[in-house]
Amino acid sequence: MIHFDKVTKIYADDSKALDEVTFSIEPKEFVSIVGHSGAGKTTLLKMLMAEEEPTSGKVFFGSTNIHKVKRGELNMLRRRMGAIFQDFRLLSKKNVYENIAFAMEAAGCPQSEIETDVPHVLELVDLSKKIWNFPHELSGGEKQRVAIARAIVTQPDIIIADEPTGNLDPMNTYEIVQILKKINDLGTTVILTTHNKGVIDSLKRRVITMENGKIIRDDKEGKYNL
Repeated sequence: MIHFDKVTKIYADDSKALDEVTFSIEPKEFVSIVGHSGAGKTTLLKMLMAEEEPTSGKVFFGSTNIHKVKRGELNMLRRRMGAIFQDFRLLSKKNVYENIAFAMEAAGCPQSEIETDVPHVLELVDLSKKIWNFPHELSGGEKQRVAIARAIVTQPDIIIADEPTGNLDPMNTYEIVQILKKINDLGTTVILTTHNKGVIDSLKRRVITMENGKIIRDDKEGKYNL
């Protein structure tokens, strides 16, 4: 379980990105976080990944206070999270296989496991035929599917998807959302931030709405309502 307990984040310029935010996410949930630019969505995700520290309050991953652990333990926690971003963040000089294998190598996986799991995860995202292609040879939707494969190949407990369809056309957006739903159906918690009203309304899953650093709405089967 993920739990934010009265988390506030104030930056050096006195801007308040988060204002006593409290909520929980249960294992295997699919939760969308929405809000206008500057609402606090990205800061929220950075808190969860321990890329930012709260000014006050606590963030728990299970029973662990994420911001109170030693670096070695933090690295282990981060390996239980997979991240997907709007700009893909693929390594341009590595092919599809190597981009995904690199994530497994960083996690200390043996070569035999890499050789088995990379083709398997590419099959899951319907990209087996592109295994030896380089990023510049892929469409935007294909690049995002590689990024998803890379995020899930180490079998994390949580997938954090920060505006994953922001650069995609409607057809590719639909395909990416279907993959995220499939991942969730297999038992992985998914946390999605998006500005896409169609995506939110089609999911019919939990929606947390943010405004000025606060949660103003938390609907179990919500819609995009801003």
